[in-house]
This record gives sequence, C-alpha cells and structure tokens, in this order.
Amino acid sequence: QVQLVESGGGLVQPGGSLRLSCAASGFTLSTTAMGWYRQAPGKERELVAFITRTDGIPNYGDSVKGRFTISRDNAKNTLYLQMNSLKPEDTAVYYCARLRDGFRGQGTLVTVSS
Repeated sequence: QVQLVESGGGLVQPGGSLRLSCAASGFTLSTTAMGWYRQAPGKERELVAFITRTDGIPNYGDSVKGRFTISRDNAKNTLYLQMNSLKPEDTAVYYCARLRDGFRGQGTLVTVSS
C-alpha cells in the first residue's frame, strides 16, 4: 500500500526552526521526484521545494530560498524539510507529494506565532 506520512509540525516562534519528515511506504522515494507543498487558509497551494529523481538536486520557491532545505534519506525512505528563520507567513499545512501524480500525505500543520 502506497503511503506518505508527514510529521514534525507544530507551533514555533518567529525566527525558530522545525524539521518536517515524510515517511514513504509502498514505493521508493529515490525513484521519483518528490516535493513539499503548503497551503494556508484562503490561499492557493504553493510548491515550496522539490528534489529531483536520480540526482537528488534540490529546488526552492523564492519565498523560502535560503531558509528551507529539502533532503531525503534513501535508507530510511524518508523525505525531510528543514525550515529555519520561520516567519508568520510560513504558517500553513505542509504536504509531501510525489510530483508525477500528485499523490500526497495527510499534511502537518505549521504555525509560526509569538
């Protein structure tokens, strides 16, 4: 059974850090491009970062470039999103997704607030 399970969200103060994890089962992460999306209330879904299939090259949206880092652990079949220097506008539900078909997890809520 194909599954993506995100974890690591929570409440953090502005300037803080969080690391999101996305554990995959039923397929191998390294064989497909994977990404992290986010969606805030009343806003469109945004692709914040993705990693390419074979080379594992990371790519970032302008809003998170220099602050977020996407990575994967092939041995653990897990995708990560390290988020630093968090801002209130980063508040959203974050989803990991397989880019080729949009299959995604249930999401994890990140709230940045003092």
